[in-house]
Amino acid sequence: MRAAALDGRLRAGDRVPATRTLARDLGVSRTVAAAAYDQLVAEGWLGARHGSGTFVLAAPPSPPVSTAAMLTPGGTDAPTTTDLRPGAPCLEVLDPASWRRAWRRVGDLVPSERPEYAGVPAFREAIAEHLLRHRGLVGADVLATAGTTTGFAEIVAVLTRRLGRPVRAGIEDPGYRRAAGVLRAAGAEVTGLAVDADGLVVGNAPSGLDLVYVTPAHQYPLGGRLPMTRRAALVERARSEGFLVVEDDYDGELRYDVAPLPVLAALAPDVVVHLGTAGKIATPTLGVGWLVAPPALTADLLALRAATGTRPAPAGQLVFAAWVHDGGLGRHLTRLRRELAVRRSLVVDAVRAAGHEVLGDRAGAHLVVPLGSAAAERAAVDAAAEVGVRVDGLAQHRLDDVESLPLDLTADSTEHADRALLSRPQVHGILVGWAAPTRAELEHALTRLGGVLAGTGVTPA
Repeated sequence: MRAAALDGRLRAGDRVPATRTLARDLGVSRTVAAAAYDQLVAEGWLGARHGSGTFVLAAPPSPPVSTAAMLTPGGTDAPTTTDLRPGAPCLEVLDPASWRRAWRRVGDLVPSERPEYAGVPAFREAIAEHLLRHRGLVGADVLATAGTTTGFAEIVAVLTRRLGRPVRAGIEDPGYRRAAGVLRAAGAEVTGLAVDADGLVVGNAPSGLDLVYVTPAHQYPLGGRLPMTRRAALVERARSEGFLVVEDDYDGELRYDVAPLPVLAALAPDVVVHLGTAGKIATPTLGVGWLVAPPALTADLLALRAATGTRPAPAGQLVFAAWVHDGGLGRHLTRLRRELAVRRSLVVDAVRAAGHEVLGDRAGAHLVVPLGSAAAERAAVDAAAEVGVRVDGLAQHRLDDVESLPLDLTADSTEHADRALLSRPQVHGILVGWAAPTRAELEHALTRLGGVLAGTGVTPA
């Protein structure tokens, strides 16, 4: 009845059936029908007139909107639209039975009496084991977070309180705009740092920073892997200049050519904060992530949480911990890497068949298709949308409202042909992700995207 009133099938003043009639027509008890009417009367949708029956009181104040449109993800997207933007997990390989078992185990637990500011112990232990097995981080003192962005916001808040002034931060450009948004919301002074096909150009970072935010395992969005020489240089500068390195390991587990490089936090736990999330390997709807920080910073983070009463919700932590304990995460990662490797090959083949090249390591769940100009980038994004494929342009990941350093490739970053694509001041192109759709949806979308990339006006880099 609510939906009927919203979409215009029921209008103000219409009389509705008696509860006895409605119950008979729907095959339910009269008690059920009466309870529904009582609820609708309480909400103001219906009203009773003595001796006359029950009538509709409320009507939509504007043209009706179909219930189906209200419930469609993305709002205005056509049903045939395939979303190839990066950032979503691959749920097609998630084992429903394993997932249900984790939720059932949590349902049997007794709720805690007190908040766990550091996180649920079972979750912290599970993540410490995960980081040891999959990321080479030994003896991690894990704090739970509500995700990488929330964890990063807490770090910035603590640094701001320590310094007694706005944080001076450097962040990769192009880079993760939400991280830049966190810094701006905290009043930080933000500088965009140059990147190339290997990731952050460490030598170009200015002095005087308090914090450097970096994605070393799989630079977002260009897809490079920070080599060991640059990692060592970044750590050396952090120690000598006194700044903190925040390592966002958003998809570090998703490498399927060689084993991942050890995390920065394993190389320098005294100056690096490691951030991780379940959002890319499982689902962001759990709202769980983790961080590993130097002991003094960990203590300050816990003090801030205790003082403000904030802490990550335990439900998602408990589910994730149960899933890990059951072996579900390990099996899922094996399936996930295998599936993503196949999907990446499909994307690369489709892009190259259309006369273009790709940029990005064999890792994660997205790559970049470099294009010759900003106009070609916009044309590709718009043309893809017209055929029902959503992709991002690199322009959406540039930190245009912060001071950015010019790109200056160093001598050790010109060994491969794809790095030459980054020798110009700005690289243009589109990001293509392959995790969110089903395999069949991806294949259909790539056929349409290949036609767009082969068309006129979308010039290769």
